[in-house]
Amino acid sequence: MQQLDNTFTALSDVTRRAIVARLADGEQSLSKLAEPFEMSQTAVSKHVRVLSDAGLVIVEKRGRIRHCKLDAAPMKEAIDWLKYYEAFWADKFASLTKHLAKD
Repeated sequence: MQQLDNTFTALSDVTRRAIVARLADGEQSLSKLAEPFEMSQTAVSKHVRVLSDAGLVIVEKRGRIRHCKLDAAPMKEAIDWLKYYEAFWADKFASLTKHLAKD
C-alpha cells in the first residue's frame, strides 16, 4: 500500500501530472522539461524529485545534463486499485438508470 500512497501523492499535483504527460512522449532533459512551466528550473526539479522518489521518473545524469524518463510501472497498482471501484460505480449508475426509467 505504501507504493500506492506514494503514487497518488506524487500525482496529486497538477504540475507533476503535466510532467508525467510530457515524459509519456519520451525522455527529456530537465531543462527541456522545464521550458513550458512558469517556474524556475529549480522548482521543476523539486517536482521531478517527488516523482522520482515515488518511482515514476528515472533521472540519469549524463555529463552535466540530467535526463528524465517516465517509469509508468508504479501506476499499474493505482490502475488496479481504481478498477476495483469501477464495478461499484457501474452498479450505482445502473441502479440510477433503472430508477429514472420508472418515472
